[in-house]
Amino acid sequence: MHLAILVTNTDLSDFAHRHPFDAEKFETMVHSVRPDWTCTAFRVHLDEFPPSLAPFDGIIITGSPASVHDTDPWVGRLLEVIRNTTLPLFGACYGHQAIALALGGTVGDNPHGWSLGLKRSDVVDPQPWMAGLGGSYRQFAAHKEQVTALPDGAQTITSADGVPCAGFVMGRRVYTTQNHPEISPAFFEALLAEFGPSFGADVAAAAKASMTGQDDNLAYAESIAAFFEQAVKGERYTR
Repeated sequence: MHLAILVTNTDLSDFAHRHPFDAEKFETMVHSVRPDWTCTAFRVHLDEFPPSLAPFDGIIITGSPASVHDTDPWVGRLLEVIRNTTLPLFGACYGHQAIALALGGTVGDNPHGWSLGLKRSDVVDPQPWMAGLGGSYRQFAAHKEQVTALPDGAQTITSADGVPCAGFVMGRRVYTTQNHPEISPAFFEALLAEFGPSFGADVAAAAKASMTGQDDNLAYAESIAAFFEQAVKGERYTR
């Protein structure tokens, strides 16, 4: 399996340079469950797009502090890629929102403000590739926008406190999460230490208090791999 990772994270701060960039985070996530798969990353936020999608079996779209409503040219180009591709798509956070917006849904402000911390998502419509997740799972969240209406043909599969659509599917070809399956506890702790004040004292304190127990990143990574396997096995794609 060869996946294209479309990196949308616009953070190029000193903090970002002290930690693995998203391309490495997502590749590590994939290799935690499928070490023989190949991942090729493209920094689409710097207008580095794949010259062709022909070599790839699927696409991962990462998270970002950017908004899907931004007018930067790369955002519009990414939405066009989403609309035009026939490859299976997985999106996390920004990727989740971008897929929804590109395919006819809407994205708006979270009325509760920032969702930040180790958050539980409840599985409301389990898909076959999600068998290992059980009825709920925990991932790190860091967002203040969310999907407010789904595209035609999409269905919500997970919900969270204050986030009615924490993930959706479109048939067997689209799978998303509003959260961050690639973020480790160590990275999130560093993120809070660096940027906590910018979220607000109460939000940062609640996020820090949420970091008890275990995330379900490994089980969720397995669900992503199983999603791509069933999509590629079950469909023929025109490239």
